[in-house]
Order: sequence, then C-alpha cells, then structure tokens
Amino acid sequence: MKKALFLLLVILAPLFSRAQLIACRDSIKNGYDFWLYLPEDYESATKPKPIIMFLHGKSLSGHNLAMLKQYGCIDALFRGREINAIVVAPQTSTSWVPEKVDEVYGWVKDHYVVDTNRFYVLGMSLGGYGTIDYTATYPEKVAAAMAMCGGATVTSVCGLNDVPLWIIHGTGDNAVSVSCSEKVVSDMASCGDTSRVIFDKIPKANHGALARVFYLEETYKWLLSHSLADSTRKVNMDYTMTDSLLHTAYANLNKDFKFKIIDSKPSTYATTNSQYYIVKKGDCLSAIARKNHTTVSKICQLNGIKESATLSIGQKIKLK
Repeated sequence: MKKALFLLLVILAPLFSRAQLIACRDSIKNGYDFWLYLPEDYESATKPKPIIMFLHGKSLSGHNLAMLKQYGCIDALFRGREINAIVVAPQTSTSWVPEKVDEVYGWVKDHYVVDTNRFYVLGMSLGGYGTIDYTATYPEKVAAAMAMCGGATVTSVCGLNDVPLWIIHGTGDNAVSVSCSEKVVSDMASCGDTSRVIFDKIPKANHGALARVFYLEETYKWLLSHSLADSTRKVNMDYTMTDSLLHTAYANLNKDFKFKIIDSKPSTYATTNSQYYIVKKGDCLSAIARKNHTTVSKICQLNGIKESATLSIGQKIKLK
C-alpha cells in the first residue's frame, strides 16, 4: 500500500508544482501585454526574488503572446531551463520604447515581492536594441544587461558605462551587422571608462545563432551574480561566450520541469503582493501590523517569531 502511494505521488508530483507562467493582458493601460513567470519557491522564499526582463526580436512582434514561446526565455522555460527569478517577457508590435518597458517593470514591482537591487534585462536583435536603449535610459535600475546582435537608437549611451553589460554579436550576421554593436562600444568609449562592458564577437556566427544564449545556464548565472547593492558595480569577468559554448545550449535541460500556465485576463488571477511585506528601515512589528490591517500576534504566529524579534531590512514577512 505504501509503495503504491509513493508511486502515485511520484507520478503526480509535477502537477503540484507551484511554478506559474501567467499571461498578463490589459494590465497596463496602453502598455505592453506580457508573460510573467513565478518560480516554484516564490511563495515560500525568505528573500524577495530577482527579476529578469526578456525583450524579443522583430519576428515575435505582434499582439499574440503565444508567439513568445518560439524562442527566448519563455521557450527556455518550456524546454526545461530552470530560472530562479521572476521572468517577465513583454510583447511589442513596433519598436521597444524604454518608458513602456519601464511601465512593465513598475507593474511587477507593485504586484509582487521583488528584489529591486537585482533587476536584469536581456534581448536579441530588436530586443538587443531594446536592451541597450532601456539600460542607457535607466542605468540606475539595471543590475546587469545582455544585448545580442543589436545596436542603439537612443541619442546617448553614456549611461551604459555604469552598468555591467555583456554585448554579443556574430561576425557573420547579415541581418544586423556586427558594426552596430561595435558602434555602441565605440560611443561608450567616448563617454569614458568602459571597464564594465564585455564585448564578445563570435566568428562567422549568423543572426539566429545567438538565440542559443537564452538556453545556457551560464547566461543566468552571469546575470544573477550582479547587484545594485554592490556600490562598485563590478562586472563578472568569469564567463566568455564562444561558438563551442553556444553549441551546448540545449544540453543539461531538465526535461521533467513543469509549471502551471495561467492564460487569462488579469481579473481572473490573483497576485500575491498582499500576502507579504518587505521590511524597510525603521519598521517594527506594530507598525507593519497597522499598515496591513492585521495584528502583531497573527504576524508572529504566521512567521514563527516572537513579538520581541529583531527585524532585518529586506526581510520577507508573511501576512496571510
């Protein structure tokens, strides 16, 4: 009997995954629709989760979020790449507008428990342009960025010099010339110190080859190793993108990795922001209880702490 129950639990385990992929439509007035992925331990995590923003290329442009499953971070999740972060993938029908990308970031911050010191942006082709343009516009918000086979449309890229940035381009790219990335790096040099940029040119690699970057474990390790809490904004130089590394992109993926897909209007799914509170400077339990219309005793019971407990800035407090 016990053996049968164990086998049943093994079979059903993937169905109980708490990881979720949510289609967020009409959440932002006149803004982008987007996919939002919550990792399996989002609800139980003791610390706020980092955010990774994926900006797609022109071929995925439109008004159908299903298109974003063709390649990139969302497809990587479907293929079994586990990403321990909140992943956000907006969709544009034209070009990427930094202010509208920032609206998506703001919405996620307002509705979920996130670590604003660990916000990352990456994209390729049109998304590479979007990544450069957004990061140059809001360098104070981005902990690190990766731009593949893109360029820039903003008038100034000087803000990029403040951000750990990995630019990757194939020398055999006939869709977006490697000279577009070279110009970005050259323009950064005219602004001053470029010690935070890594520029890898992949010999003979064509435009589509760089899509493999989204499936590499190294991509997410590199991004997540940076934080705005590091006042030096030091760039991690431990990784180099090569053709041989790109060819390992689909290896070591967790084929059994599952998550729940919630494909609906925003009114039919619930965000979980009200269930948690992130401790800020000067907070105490009584003040947190008043702000959130609860009691100190209930907070202590939910979190297994005493009323005399010392709180830490950034600590995640369960409210419900």
